Amino acid sequence: MPPVRQVEPRTVGRLIADALKSAGVTTAFTVPGESFLGLLEALPQVGIRVVATRHEGGAAFMAEAHGQLTGRPAVCLATRAVGAANLAIGIHTARADSTPMFAIIGGVRREHRGREAFQEADLVGSIGRLAKWSVDLDPPGRAEALVAEAVRHAVAGRPGPVVLSVPEDVLDEMVPGAAEDPQPFRPTRIEPGPDETRTVLQMLAGARRPVILAGAGVLRSRGTADLVRLAEILEVPVVSSWRRGDVFPNDHRLYLGMTGLGSPSTVRERLETADAVLVLGCRLNEIASYEYSQPRSDVPWAHVDLEPRAAHAGLAAPTLALVADARTFLRVARRRISSGVLLAEPFDARRAANEGDRAAFEAASVVDDIPWSGPGVHPGRIVTTLNEVLPPQAIITTDAGNFAGWAARGYRFRRPGTFLGPTSGAMGYGLPAAIAASLEHPGRPVVALTGDGGFAMTMNELETAVREKTRLVVIVFDNASYGTIRVHQEARGIDVGQGTDLGPLDLAAVARGSGAHGIRVDDDAAFGPALAEALAAEVPTVIQVVVDRRWKAVGRLDPG
Repeated sequence: MPPVRQVEPRTVGRLIADALKSAGVTTAFTVPGESFLGLLEALPQVGIRVVATRHEGGAAFMAEAHGQLTGRPAVCLATRAVGAANLAIGIHTARADSTPMFAIIGGVRREHRGREAFQEADLVGSIGRLAKWSVDLDPPGRAEALVAEAVRHAVAGRPGPVVLSVPEDVLDEMVPGAAEDPQPFRPTRIEPGPDETRTVLQMLAGARRPVILAGAGVLRSRGTADLVRLAEILEVPVVSSWRRGDVFPNDHRLYLGMTGLGSPSTVRERLETADAVLVLGCRLNEIASYEYSQPRSDVPWAHVDLEPRAAHAGLAAPTLALVADARTFLRVARRRISSGVLLAEPFDARRAANEGDRAAFEAASVVDDIPWSGPGVHPGRIVTTLNEVLPPQAIITTDAGNFAGWAARGYRFRRPGTFLGPTSGAMGYGLPAAIAASLEHPGRPVVALTGDGGFAMTMNELETAVREKTRLVVIVFDNASYGTIRVHQEARGIDVGQGTDLGPLDLAAVARGSGAHGIRVDDDAAFGPALAEALAAEVPTVIQVVVDRRWKAVGRLDPG
């Protein structure tokens, strides 16, 4: 234990900064506002980097992406109701992704509260309800206890975003010195009971068609290597949950794909035929569970998670719910299995089935086999080129849109911590997430995949990317439409194009106007050289890839 030291009297702003630093925060993203200058000034004093963004939504996305990538919380800051409203999309995304994050909002001065003050709102009762926990930091005498509670909620158990609303005048209030015992960030480690662990192992080892459905909890706990070893020992294949494709090396013989939108048909088919399922560190949301149809109600399954789900929305309760972090469970499981003997017959049956299942997955996940000669590019060939060119340590970020399905099916993640995608389905995430990734890992290639609709929502952050000297690449699949919604319109057959047809944007020129590099690609042959040029550039690069509207979804082309 470090020695307890006495701290001098300090402002509430400095107290919050000290607490954030102890909680593992290294970076704060913000559009500055006069209501929280007392905190903004304190952050650099404790060694927290401040990144000014062009919009609070971009700041919140960057903070969420930082937390998703590193497992450590970042902070986003905004002023009063207007800034807080813009943070909302990132707060919601952090909650959906179980990402630790601090959203701190400067409020109106206490003397003006309840008088329709400038930009006044009930921040805890409105924006705060999107978070895991929220609090108003008043009175100042309770600030230390309330900030400590906020840190605990953000990082303990199932991580998530917390909202702190701080009246402007409170930040400059002095609080007395106290005995400070720094509490550095520590990931939650909950060890499962031996009996429950044995039950899970027996369920998997005795089955002929078991499967492990692995999610973000494995990534957060840095448990991928342990998952690979356990899967190999038991000869049990792994399916990753939606937008968590980097949880298991995709080139491994036991990997069978990612669930959800864009996944090949073999993924759901394999879950349907399972006779035992271990859901590990996955929230089983609507998309990941195929609208709550998986695991099937007649199949034994275990849920290992920091906060296991009970029966909900038609999803049967798990046979066994085990409260544990994924990595600790995996290590306990490996110790127990090493002292036992696996039954030969089901083990051999699993091995024989796994070979065929892997071959079926590989065949179903091909994305460049549909003939196409233009106009524009073949989306699947873009993904194939990325597989061929990008190194294993490259980080991919993605946005919401039809284009994302091509990467979901065809891109191969080979290392954990190389993918950032929001399970909230938020548009505009790709570029801000890439900025956060590039700041955290400046020496690694970072590529954002976006549609023209989502990119246009946050393309103002290109200037942030330039100013912060990142070298990221943004690939914009441009079909001049809100393509996913247009597909839904076509399925209804009514008013197709209403509100979903967009006008042209010269996105390469937008990039150049922001100080970045811009390239337009009109055919497949031009993409490879453009990608090589972008990866070698000293500034951020936008590659505007023209896509014909007839491309609807993965493996589907409307010839009309």
